[in-house]
Amino acid sequence: MSARVYLKVSREKSLLRKHPWVFSKAINKIKGNPMLGDTVDIYDHQEKWIARGAYSPESQIRIRIWTFDEQEEIDHNFFRNKLLQAQQRRDWFIEQGQLTGYRLIAGESDGLPGITIDKYDQFIVCQLLSAGADFHRYTLIECIKTLYPNCHIYERSDVDVRKKEGLTPITGWLTKEQPSTECIIEEYGIKILVDIEKGHKTGFYLDQRESRRIAGIYAKDKTVLNCFSYTGTFSLHCAQQGAKEVINVDVSQDALDTAKRNVALNNINEDKVSYLKEDVFKLLRRFRAEKRTFDMIILDPPKFVESKAQLTGACRGYKDINMLAMQLLKPKGILLTFSCSGLMETSLFQKIVADAALDAKRNAYIVDRLHQAPDHPVSSNYPEGYYLKGLVCQVD
Repeated sequence: MSARVYLKVSREKSLLRKHPWVFSKAINKIKGNPMLGDTVDIYDHQEKWIARGAYSPESQIRIRIWTFDEQEEIDHNFFRNKLLQAQQRRDWFIEQGQLTGYRLIAGESDGLPGITIDKYDQFIVCQLLSAGADFHRYTLIECIKTLYPNCHIYERSDVDVRKKEGLTPITGWLTKEQPSTECIIEEYGIKILVDIEKGHKTGFYLDQRESRRIAGIYAKDKTVLNCFSYTGTFSLHCAQQGAKEVINVDVSQDALDTAKRNVALNNINEDKVSYLKEDVFKLLRRFRAEKRTFDMIILDPPKFVESKAQLTGACRGYKDINMLAMQLLKPKGILLTFSCSGLMETSLFQKIVADAALDAKRNAYIVDRLHQAPDHPVSSNYPEGYYLKGLVCQVD
């Protein structure tokens, strides 16, 4: 019999709206002795059943909800059905974009809290970041093996958030070890090299897929400066869609080397693409001193905000790079600027860009808004699932 968790008065309201978290301060008492990852039943103060979730004694998020259906058991069928439903929700745009790389499970937004599953051609990469996810790892992996029998499964549970759950980092093969961790995926006709062991996140930034495609549309006949370029995939779309010149800027030589391989893989004229191993902040200042200008600049920085305490510093960082970029744009130049920080609200990000325009003494006009790709959905009961926001600005 599952342990029972009873909430304080009025602390069930978010659960009645089907939000998937219970914080430690909402709990009144516990009957039983649940261990890390155990399934518990949740009741309101009147002892009415509300939900069933995974218990995490060391986390501020004490329980992550599996189900709001009292008859639903957390077993093999539960995980199998979640995987099937998630795949079916994605089939339409996978076919539309001829995608061979996509996010299959986006945690809470797909009803599997703390679980991320990405598919890269014949590789499937799992991140199990919560106590409940780790507890059910073997059941989940067996379901994946059954549904995707030709795929090789690799684990990338190497994210710091596991520590908050009382878990240690884990990486490695969950099926037979393969001779290489590299593969090639495709999006909208573009080929991209992915290394599931060494690449960022689970190997690649799948969430920027639509933004990359849209960047290509804006890039025709333009000189493009791609900042924080990583493996240069924004540049691939820009070059393919007719950019005159694309410059990739990143601090990682390995990332730039992969960017070169991506250019060759797509038969793009190598004379159109160049590479700079530089700190973006310093480079933009140097270009300003040199009076260099560009038709289009892409700013896709890493996450600046890991906690609320870092928000003020992050705002300064975002403002600084946006101001510098605007000063480097030719009249009517295009700026694509992004924040992947969930704690950075859309309205605040827009205000930062507006303030950057003032400091740059330029007029910026928002002509488009960009978001995470549709395989990173935002469930209506879990607004925290929305994290990636972007603006396309024309700068006079």
